Amino acid sequence: MAINLYLFLENLLFFVIATLFIVVVNWGWKHTKPYTLPLPFPGWYKIWFGSVQLLGGLLPLVVMLLWGVWWGDRTVLTVLGWYFIILGLQIISEIVTLRQLQNVVWVMVPYIYLPYRFWQLYEGLTLLDSRNELVWIRYLLIFELVLWIVNYVIDVSQLPRLFRWEVESNSDLS
Repeated sequence: MAINLYLFLENLLFFVIATLFIVVVNWGWKHTKPYTLPLPFPGWYKIWFGSVQLLGGLLPLVVMLLWGVWWGDRTVLTVLGWYFIILGLQIISEIVTLRQLQNVVWVMVPYIYLPYRFWQLYEGLTLLDSRNELVWIRYLLIFELVLWIVNYVIDVSQLPRLFRWEVESNSDLS
């Protein structure tokens, strides 16, 4: 039970700090023009975004329901439960900053939450003991860690497009 309290406090502290940071930055940028997504998205990005939703959302959900709920492994349920709570809070933060506040602060939300997700997945690996029946859960957490790190790199590569930075038409990149 002590681990549940620890994870509750750790995740609550992260969420409070992240939310306060977003509020302060939003206040600092309150006089900027309303932010809208630059559309259309590139075709490859739509495929990647769908893949991240499937592999980073649906796959761990199935594992959590099977191992954590159906087979009753409390550690798996705890680790993946907090993973989904923070993922849900990230989505809510993105919706609020993009649709309600219409502020460019939306762009930074993943850069706050994704490094914490890396920590959550690493911490989940340390919380799972070396029981043979949990080896697949450990592989899942490693896979998710790699997936979210790659997603972070792709997100960073999209910053120029999200901020609508101009690119020279005769550049070597085109």
